[in-house]
Amino acid sequence: MSVTQRSPRAGVIGYPISHSKSPIIHGAWLQRYGVQGEYTAIEVRPEKLESFLRNASREGFVGVNATIPHKEAALALADEVTPLARRIGAANTISFEGDRILADNTDAFGFLENLKDGAPNWRADSGPAVVLGAGGAARAVVAALIDAGAPELRLANRTRSRAETLAMDIGGPISVIDWPVAAEAMDGAATIVNTTSLGMKGQPPLEIDLSAAPDDALATDIVYVPLITPFLERAQARGLRIVDGLGMLLHQARPGFERWFGRTPEVDDELRHLVLGEGG
Repeated sequence: MSVTQRSPRAGVIGYPISHSKSPIIHGAWLQRYGVQGEYTAIEVRPEKLESFLRNASREGFVGVNATIPHKEAALALADEVTPLARRIGAANTISFEGDRILADNTDAFGFLENLKDGAPNWRADSGPAVVLGAGGAARAVVAALIDAGAPELRLANRTRSRAETLAMDIGGPISVIDWPVAAEAMDGAATIVNTTSLGMKGQPPLEIDLSAAPDDALATDIVYVPLITPFLERAQARGLRIVDGLGMLLHQARPGFERWFGRTPEVDDELRHLVLGEGG
């Protein structure tokens, strides 16, 4: 019996990587379900990425998660790429089958599952969505909302050209809004998403007027440190439903764990508290 069959290895690769919560999440699931396997954080310099991926299977790895700065490069190195990962332009979940590298993106899945958990009655097709930011995470969020049936998506970014590129790449009913008038895009919106780093610990807050948003709109932030960001505080004070960003991190891990360790894991309050207790 091979090492891979006896005890599957998986992990998360990045540079740096010490901040990653993924080992906590996967480690908790391995313990909970009594799965024989390991999941570790692995610091991989950008110039060593291809060598690592090409040799991972021989080292007993069945897969890895990729984080900054490897998401785009891992996609380019893959032998097989899912349509969604190609559309988003990044891969966060890499699987190995022999010498073949298979790339997927589960951030869109994680985003939607988090909203289903935090706001069970939420529906993407209930009205227009506003997305603030046009970085890598925004690409996954926009794709998720479009594919889930959002009838219109209003995209605002401080650099307009980056938003225009995102809209062209993802496709669908997306309109680009100038950042200085982003508050006007809240009028009639059903879903409002902050994908920028504004409001993250150590960053300035996201200053945006939510007064035009309908009373039944939902606001969510992909930032989870702090758990309730200034943007969510403002939305809550406005009377909007809010969903924090921690669940996106937890749910995006589920498909990889199932693929690599053969068990469908659950996201619950115990896992949330464990991750938050580890400095979240």
